[in-house]
Amino acid sequence: MPELPEVEVTRRSFAEAIEGATVMQARLGKPLRWPLGREPQSLVGARVGAAQRRGKYLWLPLSLAGQGGGGLLLHLGMSGSLAFTAHIPEPGVHDHFDLLTDRGLLRLHDPRRFGAVVWSDSLHVEPAVKLLAGLGMEPFDPRFDGAHLHAGLRGRSVAVKLALLAGDIVVGAGNIYACEALFLAGIDPRLPARKLSRPRAERLANAVRGVLARALEAGGTTLRDFRDAHGVAGSFQMQAQVYGREGEPCFTCGTPIRRIAQGQRSTFFCPSCQKK
Repeated sequence: MPELPEVEVTRRSFAEAIEGATVMQARLGKPLRWPLGREPQSLVGARVGAAQRRGKYLWLPLSLAGQGGGGLLLHLGMSGSLAFTAHIPEPGVHDHFDLLTDRGLLRLHDPRRFGAVVWSDSLHVEPAVKLLAGLGMEPFDPRFDGAHLHAGLRGRSVAVKLALLAGDIVVGAGNIYACEALFLAGIDPRLPARKLSRPRAERLANAVRGVLARALEAGGTTLRDFRDAHGVAGSFQMQAQVYGREGEPCFTCGTPIRRIAQGQRSTFFCPSCQKK
């Protein structure tokens, strides 16, 4: 599943090229998770604004002459990807949304169709406001620190890793990145969230930011089929300290990396370096 780094890498790979473009045609293929909310052809003539990201959602503003503004809220779901190309290939069976502009074609490819393209008149009205409700703080927001994380974890009896994955304290710490951040902070993923001390919460907040920053620099993680809008794969998986390394020696202490299941997701950790 594309996580925050992959979504941000995708945004960066097409945002500059499409900003200021004029929509020439729009096409909707098979139904996605939610309906578009307006006829695709009603987008023709719209001018594209600066693409933004909130959590794992992308917001593509569109200005429609005589109709005011609005935009498309996009989500890549479990297996989706966006491509931006000057060529206009015929859509394949898994190509479910096209936005053809005078700068190129933005296409959503989504084999499992858990992704979404939804029209909203702004980010502050339905349906956008409902879809974005409950999202935690952005990890690179200056306000995200140990104090914020500690306050969010207080009173939660679930394991600290599951609290990170919930996304209502901080967005972006998906399964891979939560495993890596907890290793970097030296925290056992099974530790009850409420037992994390303020100093350890500070270390974990720093680790979350550090891991996500490195993932962005590496172009995200490509375990199967993630590519940015120009078809370039990510390489963060080559830097993983624990994720996907069950039975292999810890790079720090040599202890074999363990894998357990938490919330139906695989958790990888070093039982010696990470303490409860």
